[in-house]
Amino acid sequence: MTPSQYQFARNLLFKLDAETAHHVSLDLLKTAEKVGLLKFFSSKPPQSEPVECMGLQFPNPVGLAAGLDKEGAVIDALGRLGFGSVEIGTITPKPQPGNPKPRLFRIVEEEAIINRMGFNNVGIEQGVANVKSSKTYQGIVGFNIGKNKVTPNEFAIDDYTRALRGCWGVADYVTINISSPNTPGLRDLQAADDTARLLEAVKKQQASLEEESGVKMPIALKVAPDMGSEQIEELSKVFLNGGLEGLVATNTTISREAVLGRPHAQEAGGLSGRPVTQRSTEVIAEFYSHLGKEIPIIGVGGIMTPEDAIEKFDAGARIVQLYTGFIYHGPPLVHAILNKLASK
Repeated sequence: MTPSQYQFARNLLFKLDAETAHHVSLDLLKTAEKVGLLKFFSSKPPQSEPVECMGLQFPNPVGLAAGLDKEGAVIDALGRLGFGSVEIGTITPKPQPGNPKPRLFRIVEEEAIINRMGFNNVGIEQGVANVKSSKTYQGIVGFNIGKNKVTPNEFAIDDYTRALRGCWGVADYVTINISSPNTPGLRDLQAADDTARLLEAVKKQQASLEEESGVKMPIALKVAPDMGSEQIEELSKVFLNGGLEGLVATNTTISREAVLGRPHAQEAGGLSGRPVTQRSTEVIAEFYSHLGKEIPIIGVGGIMTPEDAIEKFDAGARIVQLYTGFIYHGPPLVHAILNKLASK
């Protein structure tokens, strides 16, 4: 698919409201893969050397971030588009409907999206079944897991360990999401002491599951861009002391400074896309200054061009992930990044 072809398709989809367009796109991808059309309409991604991250071999360093394929239902189709990894979710132990609609908004002038989806998902059991039913994807599959909205923070650990157990041996890695702004109180778990307790519990569960199954599965944690240098330093110590195996930086921002005056700018939720590009890269660089190569960083946040991706690699990311950039620029962006890396 060429950039102009994707632009034409995007213009049609953008005539629909954002959430309807999201579901229509995924349904079309799933159907096209099922009947074999994607073989003919998706071009082969550029060759890339595998990348080692968290002890896993990623076929290429460009992945899909959590939030697009929440249910793990279109992994095969996404693989055809060139992604070396797909992170599904966020998935919670029990199914939940998420927040009331409307809850997804485009700010086209800024190549941005605001979402307050609220972890709408089918639950860990169905998510696992969906991933098991994939047939052709050869890349890395991550499960992004969270707590149910009705679970108080004091019992959040139970939700995370339950979800971890539920996807054990099916996921290649798991990302602990404590940074979404759309579940009340969730970001409170990013306080150093709370994060340390959560990490200790999931690492204990991980060790138990490894002993039971003989299967190893690394654990990453996803952080927000809305934190200062002191908190980044404190969390880095927690991660190093707690044996974290990967860091996903960053989630969406609650800041509206870059979109003031734009339609939908004051909608509640997390802002993603071009307005978070620079801040995400700064957070990656700060974490890398503390973590070095000991804990690999998966860089995500406002990657709209190949140059944005290169900046995240230069800041210390080992792998990058797309979400909003993929919405605005489609599969050609995946290929453009891989071509840019090959030419370096």
